[in-house]
Amino acid sequence: MPHDATVFVVDDHDGVRASLRAFLEAVGLHVADYASADVFLEQTTAERGDCILVDMRMPGMTGLELREELTRRGSAVPVIIITGHADVSLAVKAMKAGAADFIEKPYDNDTLLDSVRRALEVSGHARVQAEEAKAATGLIMLLTDRERDVLSRLVLGQSNKIVAHELGISPRTVEVHRARIQSKLQVRGLSDLVRIVHAAEMREPV
Repeated sequence: MPHDATVFVVDDHDGVRASLRAFLEAVGLHVADYASADVFLEQTTAERGDCILVDMRMPGMTGLELREELTRRGSAVPVIIITGHADVSLAVKAMKAGAADFIEKPYDNDTLLDSVRRALEVSGHARVQAEEAKAATGLIMLLTDRERDVLSRLVLGQSNKIVAHELGISPRTVEVHRARIQSKLQVRGLSDLVRIVHAAEMREPV
């Protein structure tokens, strides 16, 4: 369990929020709690956290509606829906809308902790991907337009001869560009170039 992770708790019951906060802080997590989805959206940015625990039924915006709103805003932070038995069908709908999991009341601490742990693993992986994408994009921005033209064709598996033909330059010039690209991107071979381009593409809007 990462001890620097932050879990957001969204529930309209003071006692539930206090209980969840006490339990999660006891296992080493940072916790911020909110009395409604509307307050949560007004007071924070989801990306500041690593996981969101939200009750399905609340006055105003429901847990499902919050998940849908976060999806609309492009948030990738995992959301766990806490639901009563009567709301299971809604919880399933929430998962189809992008929720990471749902926990049916009454739940035990082990079930809750397992769900949070899985969500934090997903969140941690997403953050690493985002950092790699940002770094890869920064490296590619060091290239000239022509070098990016060459790179885009090399990672498709095209030979120097084909790249040269498509760009109207000589194979020798392609070799020179390739050497400069590898130097700027600090890589040794084509597999590394493919990895960097793929990482940068992960940053593109869906």
